[in-house]
Amino acid sequence: MWNTEAAVKYLNAHASPTSLGRCAEYTRLAIAAGGLALIHHVSAKDYGSSLTTLGFASFGQMTEGYLAGDVVVIDSIPGHPHGHMAMFNGANWVSDFVQMHGLYPGPAYRSARPRYTIYRYTVLCDTVKPLASANFA
Repeated sequence: MWNTEAAVKYLNAHASPTSLGRCAEYTRLAIAAGGLALIHHVSAKDYGSSLTTLGFASFGQMTEGYLAGDVVVIDSIPGHPHGHMAMFNGANWVSDFVQMHGLYPGPAYRSARPRYTIYRYTVLCDTVKPLASANFA
């Protein structure tokens, strides 16, 4: 069973002041602290299928309405071949550090604006339709 509070608490407690280049590891460990074990991938950009296997639904490129426990998986960009992954803590996106400028973790991502997908654990989706039946583009 997914425990959003435990995942967010772990995430906040382990975030560094700046990026360590370990976004997928920190986000994966926070998800594990919340009670779900993701399949390990080398690249952050490859975690989408593992999230959906565990019961997270894809909400596409939402730009607002994030809930604590939402996970973003961002495609790679030049210079960052592994992409990025983070979790929303209710106020900020957090990976291995607190992202103070939104879901894109740094200036290169904010400039390139690569495709991303928001994932939300389905237990939290009682009143919100997943991507298959809603358009958030």
